[in-house]
Amino acid sequence: MSLPVLGAAISVGEIATFRDWLLEAPRPVELQDFIFSGVLDGDWKTLAQLASSKLDGHQGPLGIHGPFWDLPLNASDPLIRSAVQTRFLQALEVCETLGATLMVVHSPFSTWHEQNDFLYGGDGDVIDKTVETLAPVVARAREAGVVLAVENIQDQLPERRLKLVEALGRDAAGVSLDTGHAHYTHVSFNGRPVDVHASSAGEALVHVHLQDADGYADRHWAPGMGSILWRPLFKALEGCPNARLILELRDHATIPQGAKHLTDMGLAV
Repeated sequence: MSLPVLGAAISVGEIATFRDWLLEAPRPVELQDFIFSGVLDGDWKTLAQLASSKLDGHQGPLGIHGPFWDLPLNASDPLIRSAVQTRFLQALEVCETLGATLMVVHSPFSTWHEQNDFLYGGDGDVIDKTVETLAPVVARAREAGVVLAVENIQDQLPERRLKLVEALGRDAAGVSLDTGHAHYTHVSFNGRPVDVHASSAGEALVHVHLQDADGYADRHWAPGMGSILWRPLFKALEGCPNARLILELRDHATIPQGAKHLTDMGLAV
């Protein structure tokens, strides 16, 4: 069985720094410039064209991180819902221009939901509102051939995210796992361990943010700097053949360090 290939989440301006590494294998790339409203309302087409030029020769899959600041997926207020739809439709236009096939969006589930949803009929309310909010976004993503990867933020139970993805439609949505977020909720809120988030998703897992943490905060350290158990995670990832593995680190200068740690362990290339 071949080892999974590591990629990285970077900005357009950093492509040149990591270009040789990104081109030595079909490494997945995630561009993170397009999370900002100022970029989406500005000359993003020039930025996208620059990215395409810098990535000339890249053979791996390309994705972007979608906008998320002040954009609740489960909005019920029509004005807020309209803003969410506008921003995500803008980001999907970016994907079409770049040829990106995946966009990361943030899960609507929170630690509050985990403790209180039973008072409000379970997680169905969150799922129903999210499906309604994202209806035009999912339709556009389906037309564009872009998968919306729903990333855990405060999720304690991975099963809820899988239910949401199935409600949105597996042809246009998939599960994303952020290892540091999962470790945080596991240690601080007794959520599921990181490897369980992967094994629970299985083939629905389309994207992984690899970052290390201590379980106290969202550290985004290079693998090896925190307390995540990487071998159980990568064992679980054997059942997730569709997942793109992306190093998403706070200090991008440590991307080579994090990649080396996982390759030295014989877990990835």
